[in-house]
Amino acid sequence: MTEEQAEKILRILQGTLLMPEWTTNANKDSFKTLIITIISQNTADRNTTRAFENLSKRFRITPEALANAETLQIEECLKVAGLYRNKAKVIKQVSKIILEEFHGNLEPVLSMPFEEARKVLLQLPGVGPKTADVVLLFSAEQQTIPVDTHVNRVAKRLGLAPQNGGYEVVRKALQSLYNPKDFLAVHILLIQHGRKYCKARKPLCKQCPLNTLCPSRHLWDKND
Repeated sequence: MTEEQAEKILRILQGTLLMPEWTTNANKDSFKTLIITIISQNTADRNTTRAFENLSKRFRITPEALANAETLQIEECLKVAGLYRNKAKVIKQVSKIILEEFHGNLEPVLSMPFEEARKVLLQLPGVGPKTADVVLLFSAEQQTIPVDTHVNRVAKRLGLAPQNGGYEVVRKALQSLYNPKDFLAVHILLIQHGRKYCKARKPLCKQCPLNTLCPSRHLWDKND
């Protein structure tokens, strides 16, 4: 895949899909972004939103409030989300660590160079590469492309990343093809495309605006 081909894919996606309104005013509160992302793990967007709303109605979304909250009360708020017991435990743990070790403020961490900031975030309970990258991209405008299941699938089908690549391979492949100013758009639009057209089991290749550019289309002809 050349940079020119990758850029053409991005232009087509920008012309056929809408960036959600919230991306133009992304949440700069890094702690809220972290909590939302933890809740979102293995959970549909609608349930993530409902769970976060429940939590926000019950508690202030601050390290102090959640560190001092009863785990059972956090669980009650998250029941609509998957793995709510584990997530409640993680949220309380991570809140306590941020409160005690970082004085309740992640901003000094996020202002570090990317690799240093990412390393610190990855040491927090419940924070894997995708969660760390979401916080760094959305709340600190750091140069990274989080890779969720949609981004991973679509990038590989389009030839933007190696078929057998793991998280880091896919992330770095995408970042090598795109301008850092477009990293947020690449992340969001690949997710949108994966949900609307490039579905996991039955991709809608005939309707896909990228079908003439997709090297994997022939694998799914039976779905047309």
